[in-house]
Amino acid sequence: MANENRRQIGQSVKIRESLEQREKEYLSKYATLSMASKGREREEKACDIRPCFQRDRDRILYCKSFRRLKDKTQVFLTPDGDHYRTRLTHTLEVAQNARTIAKALKLNEDLAEAIAFGHDLGHTPFGHAGERALNAVCPYGFKHNEQSLRIVELLEKEGQGLNLTWEVRDGILNHEMDTTPHTLEGKVVRLSDKIAYIHHDMDDALRGGILKESDVPESICSVIGHTNGEWLDTFIHDIVENSVGKDDIWMSDEVYKALHAIRTFMFENVYTNPVCKGEEGRAMDMVKILYQHYMDNIDQIPEYLKKLMEKGEPKEKVVCDYVSSMTDRFAIYKFEEYFIPKSWDIL
Repeated sequence: MANENRRQIGQSVKIRESLEQREKEYLSKYATLSMASKGREREEKACDIRPCFQRDRDRILYCKSFRRLKDKTQVFLTPDGDHYRTRLTHTLEVAQNARTIAKALKLNEDLAEAIAFGHDLGHTPFGHAGERALNAVCPYGFKHNEQSLRIVELLEKEGQGLNLTWEVRDGILNHEMDTTPHTLEGKVVRLSDKIAYIHHDMDDALRGGILKESDVPESICSVIGHTNGEWLDTFIHDIVENSVGKDDIWMSDEVYKALHAIRTFMFENVYTNPVCKGEEGRAMDMVKILYQHYMDNIDQIPEYLKKLMEKGEPKEKVVCDYVSSMTDRFAIYKFEEYFIPKSWDIL
C-alpha cells in the first residue's frame, strides 16, 4: 500500500517530467537530454521519479558485476596495503572526474556517471593480464569494453541484462581511445578514464616506492605541474576551458601531448615494472588454465550460462563470460580447488 501511495504521489506531481524540463532549460544545447534518449532495446514504462539516465546509473550501481569490481586488480596484483586502488575505486574516480567536467560544461551528469559506472564491468580478474590471457585463448578474442557491453545487455540478472538506454550502452562500448562515443558525455568519460588511471596509478606507484614525483621528466612537468595533484587539476581544467560552448570535447595541443607523454612514461616505469607486474605471467597462466578447464568441464559453469548456450551462444564465449566475471580471490580459489593437491586425512 505504501509503495502504491508513493507511485501515485510521484505521478501526481510529475517529478520525472519536471526534472526533464529542467534539463532542457538549463543544460547546454550540446548536452544529451533524457527526454531525447533513443530508448531501450525492450520498451518499458518510465519511472515516475527518475529520468532514464539516472535510472540506468542506479541499475548499474546495484548489479552484481559492479560489486565484484571491489576484488579485481587495477594495477598492483594482491598488494600489501589497504590504500591501493581496485577496479571499483578506479571506477568511482572516473565517475567523479566525469561529473566534474560534465557539470562545468552543463552536460548531462546522470548520463556521464552511468557510463562511468558501467565502463569497466567487463574487466577480468588480475586486470589487463587476465584480459590478454582470454584474448589469447578464446577464438573470438576478448576485449573488456565489449565484455562490459555484453554484461549489461545479456549477462546481468541471470541472463536478462539491464536493458539500459542506447546512449549509456554506446558510452560503455566506446570508452577506449581507439573508439568514438556518439555523445559528449561519452567523450567526457573516455578522457576521464585515462586521466583517472594516470593519476591514481601514479599515486599507487609513489606509495609503493616505485617512483618519485621528481622522476617525471621536466619537459612534462613544465606543462602540467610538478605534483600528482597538479597534473589532475591541469587535465580537468584544460578540458573544460577548451570545450565550453563547443560540440566536442577538446584538450589543448600542448596538454594533450603532455597527457600522452606521461602515459608513455607510466607504461615504461610502472605498467611494465617487475615490482608491481612481476606476478602477471603466473596470473595469465592461471586464467588460461581455468578457461581450458571449463571448456573441458562445461557442466561446472552456472545454469544461466548453460541456457545461453542452448540459445546459440558459442561455448567459448560463455566460458569467457564465466572466467572473466571472477574476482581475483575467486579465481585463485577455483584454481586451488581444481589443481592444488589436498592433504590426506589420515585416520
